[in-house]
Amino acid sequence: MGSGGAGLGSVLRDRDAGLYLTGVVVSGFGTSAMWLAAGIWTKSLTGSDSLAALTVFALWAPTLAGPLLGALADRVRRRPLLIGCNLAMAALLPLLLAVDSADRVWILFCVLFVHGASGVLQDAAESALVATAIAPRLLGDFNGLRMTANEGMKLLAPLAGAALFARFGGGSVALLDAVTFAVAAGLFAAMRVREEKPRRALAEGRGPGIAEGVRALRDAPAVRPLVLAASATMLLAGLNGAAVYAVVDRGLGHSPAYVGVLYAVQGAGSVLAGLVAGPLLRRLPERVFAAAGIALFALAVAARALPYDAVVLASAAGVGAGLPCVLIAALTAVQRDTPAPVLGRTAATANTLIYVPNALALALGAGLIALADPAVLLPVTGAAGLLTAWALAAPRHARRKTPRP
Repeated sequence: MGSGGAGLGSVLRDRDAGLYLTGVVVSGFGTSAMWLAAGIWTKSLTGSDSLAALTVFALWAPTLAGPLLGALADRVRRRPLLIGCNLAMAALLPLLLAVDSADRVWILFCVLFVHGASGVLQDAAESALVATAIAPRLLGDFNGLRMTANEGMKLLAPLAGAALFARFGGGSVALLDAVTFAVAAGLFAAMRVREEKPRRALAEGRGPGIAEGVRALRDAPAVRPLVLAASATMLLAGLNGAAVYAVVDRGLGHSPAYVGVLYAVQGAGSVLAGLVAGPLLRRLPERVFAAAGIALFALAVAARALPYDAVVLASAAGVGAGLPCVLIAALTAVQRDTPAPVLGRTAATANTLIYVPNALALALGAGLIALADPAVLLPVTGAAGLLTAWALAAPRHARRKTPRP
């Protein structure tokens, strides 16, 4: 693990990387708290498991516009764009103080949708900004640390959000999220990344910009199977996420706030995955690393069907450790193999292919969970995940591994 520690140390010693990761930690805390509180808030006001699940769908739905938003990220300098997005969300979130009854839940869904759109735009800008500031050999380490920082917030933020909601209501969580966005904007403003002026050709039309991102993915044989596998895995993750409130309610007999405990345990698993991702990606083919993570995720999802607290808690840790692997591998491959001028839209296109199935599955799962028993839905979902892992690890992909720079 010596080279792994050296890689992590090199990333952490970089001033801009440190500021960026701190911004991720701060904004991730507020976002994770808000994500959980939105579901509990909706469940408390409406009594509906399906509407509670749809709050997550509202956050993910803007990924449908990922290529368009990614093209925008390539037309402007990325750091000012990050600052502006964070300040805009800090100003918008206090509107949720008006949500105090079931007939005003629509305000919550509207704000969550804008929240998700801002996240898509920021992810595209961040992917391009990071690729210009971090050496290619350290991208796996950086993306692993970013995952650790972001997902690590699930150790504290969901519990803090649930406790804050229980004591002061959903408006207090919205204000917390707004403050974290404002602080993140200040941290991004302190970065000293030098960015080239975007090419004027990018502003000539919307269509060509989007098409370039699609072509970049199509013409990258080392990236394509990872993106497709991540897409299939996130579809299954959406079905799993839609079932979580039913698992807690019907299977375990707990209140909706118990979901916060599961997300905290899942965050612990993701912290571990992020820390080992960089070193493992230097030792294993990306497809093997990603396939192993998908298999772990699939087994954990299937185990969640058993109505025992210990098993469900262990499954949350397994989901947290397994799911990030294919996401980190796919993002690292995109950043490494895509030319910088089109990286924003290519990363956003990849994110759309990966996360749109998740959004659709959350919507589908919200309906299915009203008809299907989680004891049936979750094992079927796990079996599909094992098939995905097998397909990615099949020998036909072995020759596609890209040598490390």
